[in-house]
Amino acid sequence: MKKYFSLIIFFFQILPADASIKIDVINKLKKTENINFNFSQKINEKTEKGNCTILYPKKIFCEYFDKKGKILVSNGKSLVIKFKNTGAYYIYPLERTSLNLVLDKEFLISKIEQLDVSQKEKDIIRLQIIENNQKINIFFDKKTKNLNGWEITDIYQNKNLTTISNILENQILNKKIFLLPKRTD
Repeated sequence: MKKYFSLIIFFFQILPADASIKIDVINKLKKTENINFNFSQKINEKTEKGNCTILYPKKIFCEYFDKKGKILVSNGKSLVIKFKNTGAYYIYPLERTSLNLVLDKEFLISKIEQLDVSQKEKDIIRLQIIENNQKINIFFDKKTKNLNGWEITDIYQNKNLTTISNILENQILNKKIFLLPKRTD
């Protein structure tokens, strides 16, 4: 009988902590209007680095630190990948990409409210969301509750792991950066 009682007490001690973590992550997201960060993105065996700004909902501007001059921009409806050096230009409907979900703060909050926060690791909280046959892992810093990265399948069906650092929140932004670049061909 003592074993069962101890087990019940153990579960009741864990559940409030998990609920508290979930509430803290949700509250942090609700307060976040935009974030700027450095990123490291691993696609298959290739790693790319750069800097991004996200403006909720669904806007992102990323400059890659590469020789091709790659930029990625979403205006909330379309996603453009452009290479400044070659002029190559690719445009996709944002709704057909996994980033559509990652960039949607209200979607994330609604999904987090439904999830168990049982996937905690040493320094991060990993939440797995499955939507429209897409599996998305979202990472949050355990201490600060900041968004810490995500793992998605990209538009080319590659595994894409993005980790972020040097986060600045709720900065004054020039919203023109989210305008889609013009084609130069």
